[in-house]
Amino acid sequence: MLIVVVPFLLLRQATDSSEAAWRSVIHTTQVESTVFELAGSVRSLESAALSLAAGVDNDALRERIDVSRERIMPALARLQALTRDNPEQQVRIGTLQASVVRRMEYAESVIDSGEDATAADIDGLVARYPIHHLIREILDHERELLATRQDESRRADRQGDFALWASMLGQLLLLGGVAWFGSRQLMRRQRAESDAARASARAGVVLDTVREPIVLADRDLRVVMHNAAFAELYGVDGTANGEPLAEIGGGAWHDEPTLRRLRDVLSRGRELWDHEQGQHTADGIQRTMLINARPMPLPDSDDDVVLITASDVSLAKANERQISELNRQLEGKVEQVSDVNRELEAFSYSVSHDLRAPLRHIAGFGDKLGRHLGESLDDKGRHYLEVMVSSARRMSALIDDLLVYSRLGRSAMRTQLVDMQSLASETRAMLDANSASDHPDHRIEWRIAPLPVVAGDENMLRQVWLNLLGNAVKYSQASEPARIEVACSRDADGAHHFQVRDNGAGFDMQYAGKLFGVFQRLHSANEFPGTGIGLASVRRVLSRHGGRIWAEAEPGAGATFHFTLPATGDAPNSNETPR
Repeated sequence: MLIVVVPFLLLRQATDSSEAAWRSVIHTTQVESTVFELAGSVRSLESAALSLAAGVDNDALRERIDVSRERIMPALARLQALTRDNPEQQVRIGTLQASVVRRMEYAESVIDSGEDATAADIDGLVARYPIHHLIREILDHERELLATRQDESRRADRQGDFALWASMLGQLLLLGGVAWFGSRQLMRRQRAESDAARASARAGVVLDTVREPIVLADRDLRVVMHNAAFAELYGVDGTANGEPLAEIGGGAWHDEPTLRRLRDVLSRGRELWDHEQGQHTADGIQRTMLINARPMPLPDSDDDVVLITASDVSLAKANERQISELNRQLEGKVEQVSDVNRELEAFSYSVSHDLRAPLRHIAGFGDKLGRHLGESLDDKGRHYLEVMVSSARRMSALIDDLLVYSRLGRSAMRTQLVDMQSLASETRAMLDANSASDHPDHRIEWRIAPLPVVAGDENMLRQVWLNLLGNAVKYSQASEPARIEVACSRDADGAHHFQVRDNGAGFDMQYAGKLFGVFQRLHSANEFPGTGIGLASVRRVLSRHGGRIWAEAEPGAGATFHFTLPATGDAPNSNETPR
């Protein structure tokens, strides 16, 4: 390509330079002819005007005036078009056009006045707005450009001659380089053949070090090559090459479905994947072999061979059988757990219906009995009725909380994007309304930082905020004002870390282990009412969402509850099976 393309490009460049020089000459000639035409038309118009002023008037003179008028403006337009790529000439031509227009105005004035033309009009026509020096400057500039372009053309011709001679020298050097490169390629080919022989030997060594049996067979399924693992497993030696595969290893490969699939690999261009075959190998053990095969061309022959690998999966099959047995046992356990769950559901139904009705009767009839007896009831009887009614109501609340706790473990999670800011705000509004009605003089200061959006079950997470913020309000009733803070940060693993802090009663950290158990209370029911199930429900919800909860506190100095949730987009990793 260098020998052919470079001379062509050089010749093309010289031709383009010559054509450019010729176009420059034509362009200069066109500019000059247009300038001369413009000057001639202006002079013709002015001389005709002067003739009219001198008293000469005939048809020929009038025709001359009309022709001159028609030629001046088109000549100026052509001159502007020819010099459009030259800003300096455009400036001169603009000045020339202005002068020509003014001279034409004087000429038209003289023509219109005829013999009555004033001396001022004649003087303006002859002496004002000269154009000769502008025409001379335009022509001089075009001739300078022509001289410059001709010099460039001659320089390009000289460079082209030099490049042609240089290209001829380069072609000679290139031919010499080709000859030298050919000799080097020949030497490299010889070295490559030597390296290929050594690589083949290394490949044979590597093949023998592979502990998986490998064998190559031709279209007749005769052994072409095998590795040491194949020879060891099937009890053959180096003379096995050329023997039928079906006779190797005492007939270990004599299985018609397997042999038919191996023939299809070569005849139909298919591949064989994970075909199981039971084989009795040279060590006397019945094995399950996983056979894979694919066609492969030989580097030293036009024939294809089939590359066969055999993997011993006997241990894996035994493990599969063991796993199947364990799965069967697990299915039985699952059925037992299902029976227990059904019993628990029946118990929940009984609690929610059969037990709650008697409790409602006790509370309701206790109130009616108190109203019925009225003033006839003494203080001790009134105390007995109050204890009975309050205990029934407490038992009903305890059953309700137990049912909520049970549903939190049994119900399926409906995962969606949940705005924790909205949940916290809704819970705060509800708690403020309750506090205003129950303790109108108690003031609560809320500080809720911006909270993120998480992935989870909205109803379950609402229970978390109801219990944590409700406890913060309840245990800070004695503090005036009560200060409750909610904040959120990110842990090192990307999880959302929430904190709920209050300045309430607090608790002793040595009892923190009981805090999240069912019916575990760190304060008496008379001091702070409750069933002791709320925090256990919080722990169950967070556990199902893949989070955790813990607390820090000091008696009389408030408490801080911490809980974490996976970042938005992470799948909740439930650590607790629904029951």
